[in-house]
Amino acid sequence: MATVPGPLIWEIVKRNNSFLVKEFGNGSAGIQFSKESNNLYNLNSYKYSGLANKKTVTVQPGKDLSVVFATTKTRKQGKPASVLNKSIMKKEFPQLVKVVENQVVSNYYRADLKSAAFARLSAVNRSLKVTKSGLKKRNRQA
Repeated sequence: MATVPGPLIWEIVKRNNSFLVKEFGNGSAGIQFSKESNNLYNLNSYKYSGLANKKTVTVQPGKDLSVVFATTKTRKQGKPASVLNKSIMKKEFPQLVKVVENQVVSNYYRADLKSAAFARLSAVNRSLKVTKSGLKKRNRQA
């Protein structure tokens, strides 16, 4: 089977697909989100689409306070079960930033996703922090 180019896939799926979430605002101003995997900002755009791009980056929370970083194998597009290179990282935040920068930018993978990957990494890291248990602060108002 011949591979289908990414822009053609995007033209087919950009208005209707099963991952699309449409939010309507004031007047005709609306925004479209996407629940697909491998989409860093969850926006319905070609740049961040996990369906239309062959090279994608994923940063997700894992088990036991770890971060799962995954990139797509470009040669395994026909085999969805083995399409991701996953690495589970249990490091401090500065080391995680270095790993993500090395994989995304230094290896010439997708340098345009650098800021999106860092934003997602910081959000995932913030969500994994354990709150300190102890006394709750009292409200000083009567």
